[in-house]
Amino acid sequence: MLDLIIVGGSAAATTAGIYAARRGLNFKIITKDFGGEMATSGEIGNWPGITQIDGMELASQFKNHLNSYGVIPEEGVEVEKIIKQEDGLFCVVAHKDNDLCDYLAKTVIVATGVHPRELNVEGEKEFRGKGVSYCTVCDGPLFAGKTTAVIGGGNSALEAGLMLADISTKVYIINKNDQFKGDSILLDKLVSKKNVEIVYNAKTTKIAGKQFVDSLKYEKDGEHEITVDGIFIHIGMIPNSNIVPVEVQKNGVGEIIVGKNCETNIPGLYAAGDVTDVSFNQIVIAAGQGCVALLSAVQYLNKLK
Repeated sequence: MLDLIIVGGSAAATTAGIYAARRGLNFKIITKDFGGEMATSGEIGNWPGITQIDGMELASQFKNHLNSYGVIPEEGVEVEKIIKQEDGLFCVVAHKDNDLCDYLAKTVIVATGVHPRELNVEGEKEFRGKGVSYCTVCDGPLFAGKTTAVIGGGNSALEAGLMLADISTKVYIINKNDQFKGDSILLDKLVSKKNVEIVYNAKTTKIAGKQFVDSLKYEKDGEHEITVDGIFIHIGMIPNSNIVPVEVQKNGVGEIIVGKNCETNIPGLYAAGDVTDVSFNQIVIAAGQGCVALLSAVQYLNKLK
């Protein structure tokens, strides 16, 4: 019997784990892979106190911080579902090493994050972190003075294009549709940038390079190839929220709806980070939500005593 199960292995889960250890809770952190999307990032320059750090290295520091409190995240655990039992306890059903395992706890924090919607084209997986990125805020500054491409047709693609236009020498915007779905004011600003070239009705077909990205191919009245140093894919994010009970309220894109204290509509079940309906997906926001979720869980546990 545990006080708490934290599902996840990145900023929100780590922060919740640190605070849980400091509160003396009997808890576990379980995750498939520690580090989450953060670990797949290139250089991270927006974590306070550290000017620049590699995503894998920051994940290692997170783990070391947990270890300093005697907390060892249990990795290789793939959660299948979370069930709230009639007795009020939560059963977390999971698989580890192909074996079924259950965890029983009084509270649960879901900090499973999101995963980017992929293009599913040749070279995409191979060059992820080697010129292919799904976060312009995180990785855009690495491409100052270089040629970049943004793939997408919504607000996130427009915002990425605007950011890159200020730091890259040339920015291509590859949109498979004949118009953008985003805000017109963003498009107007983007069009006014002299170093931005928008390509409509273009379907990306291949990402190529040697050790790092050096070109992108797309189809539009035939095949075209452009030389680029970095490619930013913004075609949507998918929240890892399929493990929560069906009664949990979600928004139209599957994000878990939480209140100001990171509580879901099920008492004792909390969510933090990018898996929630928080307005912005940023590492510092996820960490803050991890803290809020944990302190809320503590209040809940205190009421049970």
